[in-house]
Amino acid sequence: MNDPEPTSLRLGFSPCPNDTFMFHALVTERVPTEGVNWDVQIEDIERLNQLAFEEAIDVTKISFHAFGNLRDRYALLASGAALGRGCGPLLVMRETAVKSGLDKARIAIPGWNTSATLLLRMFAPELRREQFVEMEFDEILRATAQNEVDAGLIIHESRFTYQQYGLTSLVDLGDWWEAESGRPIPLGGIVVHRKIGGEMMRRIETALRASVEHARAHPEESREYIQQHAQEIDPDVQDSHIALYVNDFSVDLREEGTNAVKAFFELATERGLLTPFDGPIMAAEIP
Repeated sequence: MNDPEPTSLRLGFSPCPNDTFMFHALVTERVPTEGVNWDVQIEDIERLNQLAFEEAIDVTKISFHAFGNLRDRYALLASGAALGRGCGPLLVMRETAVKSGLDKARIAIPGWNTSATLLLRMFAPELRREQFVEMEFDEILRATAQNEVDAGLIIHESRFTYQQYGLTSLVDLGDWWEAESGRPIPLGGIVVHRKIGGEMMRRIETALRASVEHARAHPEESREYIQQHAQEIDPDVQDSHIALYVNDFSVDLREEGTNAVKAFFELATERGLLTPFDGPIMAAEIP
């Protein structure tokens, strides 16, 4: 009897070094996924969020903010997450604008559905929707420095380069979250559409965990792939980015990481920023 044809699944992740680092072994088949052929799509995180809202992607990196609104349609894998301590988004301004405050500030954000934006809204609930200006994350530093906006909410490798633009950090939202909750900060995770079913979800989760472990054991193998897709070309910045965002939680969220994600959703729900959801959210819990 012939083996069944592999299932073709759309896989999305961002061009950021932590994602290309973790997924390199998977997409180059150094770590195979049994029964799956991957159709890879590399997009900005907010575009990936939108593809998930459209249910146009099967397995994808997603902001935890977006996932909070998609828990009925997608389930979270225990591997591949960006979650930790000291790695939160920063709100930055020009030094000359700091004293003016945020009351009427136009604030560049890396997408309405990003976890960074949800954190800012939890931190400063007085901010109004019309104050936010959406743009891709790698445009925010330039736009803030050139006075196109009054402040910028920065993520990814921008936290390592904002001072080069003459900007100062007004608040570290990761520090705020950790003080507020006592937990590591959930930024993004890998989700699988529930239509795929529990058996395939667990197969994918096993392969992804192996890919992350392979990347950490053989970091030199993914160097060219990371460089090919990175917005920031400085290898030292790329290495700092990976060291910050790829950690033990990226291998396995475990109970501590899972509880941090749930606490993130609970606080956002309490503040009226997410719709309540009572079902299981982890892929391992899906039959």
